[in-house]
Amino acid sequence: MRPMSHSLLLAVALFTLATGAHAAGDAEAGKARSAVCAACHGADGNKSIDNNTPKLAGQYEGYLVKVLQDYRAGIRVNAIMNAQASTLKDQDIADLSAYFASMPGDLKDLSNDK
Repeated sequence: MRPMSHSLLLAVALFTLATGAHAAGDAEAGKARSAVCAACHGADGNKSIDNNTPKLAGQYEGYLVKVLQDYRAGIRVNAIMNAQASTLKDQDIADLSAYFASMPGDLKDLSNDK
């Protein structure tokens, strides 16, 4: 392999790691895995049991992946979510994120609300 090819391969590998690339999620598999989430977030992600429990439906898939990874790693701290996320594999996170991102939700952009 030529030196330029090694550099290009290294650059692609570093970019992939830096961007947090993850496995593609399967929304159907996520739906099957989401039963335990329903208690707090609702079967379709549109329920909040209190003001501290977010609605998941319609959230950005990449955001959901990041949040679940952070709960699993203990970067974000919530006793319930840390326990739930600790058992998730990368593919589970991708699948759950794809499912909830695919669900219609009533989230709205509040950045223009004053």
